[in-house]
Amino acid sequence: MKLSRSGAHGFTLLEIMVALAILALSLMAALRASAAATQNTGEIRLRQLAEWVALNRLEEHRARRDWLPVGMTSGEALQGGQRFRWEEKIGGTPNAQFRRVEISVRTPESSDSGHTLARVTRFLIKPGG
Repeated sequence: MKLSRSGAHGFTLLEIMVALAILALSLMAALRASAAATQNTGEIRLRQLAEWVALNRLEEHRARRDWLPVGMTSGEALQGGQRFRWEEKIGGTPNAQFRRVEISVRTPESSDSGHTLARVTRFLIKPGG
C-alpha cells in the first residue's frame, strides 16, 4: 500500500516554528506597550498632584487676602501621599493693584535637576484696592 503526499494534512515543523516566532514578537511588543502605558500613568498622576499643590497655594493667598511682597518664597507640601517642593516668584505689574504670582512645583528629589512637574501663573488683586 502506497501513501501519497497529496492526502497528508497538517503543518510542517518549519511552519509551526515561524508561527511561534511571529507570536513571540507580537507578545513582546504588547508587553513593551503595556509597560510604557504604566509608566506614563505614574507621570500623569504626579503632574496632576503637582498642579493641585500650585493651585492650593494660590487659593490660600486669595482666601487669606494676602498682599505678597515682590520676591521669591519656597516650601514643601504633601499632596496625595507625595511630597512636593514649590517655589513662588512674586512680581510687580504696571498696575500697582496687581501682583504676578508664578508657582513651580517639583518633587524634592528633582529640585536640583530642574524637572518641573507643574507651573501655574496667575494675578492677585490688592485687597480692598
